[in-house]
Amino acid sequence: MKDEIITLYRPVGPTELQLIKDSGWKRFPKRLIEQPIFYPVMNEEYAIQIARDWNVPASGSGFVTRFDLPVTYIKKFKVQNVGGAIHDELWVPAEELEEFNDNIVGVITVTQSFYP
Repeated sequence: MKDEIITLYRPVGPTELQLIKDSGWKRFPKRLIEQPIFYPVMNEEYAIQIARDWNVPASGSGFVTRFDLPVTYIKKFKVQNVGGAIHDELWVPAEELEEFNDNIVGVITVTQSFYP
């Protein structure tokens, strides 16, 4: 039986986008020491808010990435609501990011780009 797939989104700035590109669009880069959680978001609307309203002012541009994972794999992580109804994030401990990357189905794509 084929595993169900879920689509997640990750808002990124230009530096993180370049690292994703350098991986062949297959992996998210390791977290910095002060970043203990990797948090993709559960819907594109929320990812757009972050990319446009936070990444652009912070780094000059913002991008929304889209990728797929098996539902059975992501069930091991908690979904956290961090605000309004659309503000759901999947909280992945930084030490589990390599395994997370290994479970990405296909490639990471860019769905939205924002500039000042």
